[in-house]
Amino acid sequence: MAADANGSLLEIARSVATDAAALAARRRAEGVEVAASKSSAEDIVTFADREVEAFIRRSLLAARPDDGFFGEESTDSATRGTSGLTWVVDPIDGTVNYLYGIPAYNVSIAVVEGEPDPSTWRALAGCVVNPVVGEVFTATDAGGAFLGRVPLRVNGPTELSQALVATGFAYSAEVRAQQGLVLAELLPQVRDIRRIGAAALDLCYVAAGRWDAYFERGLKPWDHAAGALVAREAGAVVTGFDGAPASVEFTLAAEPGLAARLEPLLATLFAAAGLR
Repeated sequence: MAADANGSLLEIARSVATDAAALAARRRAEGVEVAASKSSAEDIVTFADREVEAFIRRSLLAARPDDGFFGEESTDSATRGTSGLTWVVDPIDGTVNYLYGIPAYNVSIAVVEGEPDPSTWRALAGCVVNPVVGEVFTATDAGGAFLGRVPLRVNGPTELSQALVATGFAYSAEVRAQQGLVLAELLPQVRDIRRIGAAALDLCYVAAGRWDAYFERGLKPWDHAAGALVAREAGAVVTGFDGAPASVEFTLAAEPGLAARLEPLLATLFAAAGLR
């Protein structure tokens, strides 16, 4: 798709994401109520998650009635559309942060060409908005990544021992225990570990040079659709194991040289912990 077309898609993503983030922030100020749990008691959805996703869906339908829609809170009513494009949406990424009032949550909106499957799609445009600090991350395919109007670039080559590495954890207690084994082995080999609990922000922080690398197991398509594009357009390698696309099995984002060192190390550590 032409660059100007991607730019038009980005304008829609940015406008809708900004408005949706403002709605999420208003609802947070009014007080948050848990609506339900999903995969476990820790995996929650708030009424605001549902309201914000419904707002995004209505807004995108009005702007792009022929496109498909794939959102975290309405996967059972995803639509395919007829245009070949699908909007992949996380209405509130970092819901536990949102619940506790931690200023690290966001609205994430991406538009992809093809099925909403990271192994086959081509991400065209994406926007990640953190309304608490007023940061808007954007990217288009082959058009670069930006924080506001400032171009983003990943950190330069970094030795593993000096790398600040971010990660996240599963909702399953059993899987978290296995992930702890990975961290116990990794932590002595890197500068330090960070965990903020919002995958889209983690990916954008790699793009902005706030992290040297980020990895996680268990990311769903809406968790990384926009953030992975921002990271990639800022010069990061975004990959799964053995050169596979980023997926629920494994996602790594880092400067190319660091990614080449981290990926085989993490593959070995994941295997030893029973995660592969």
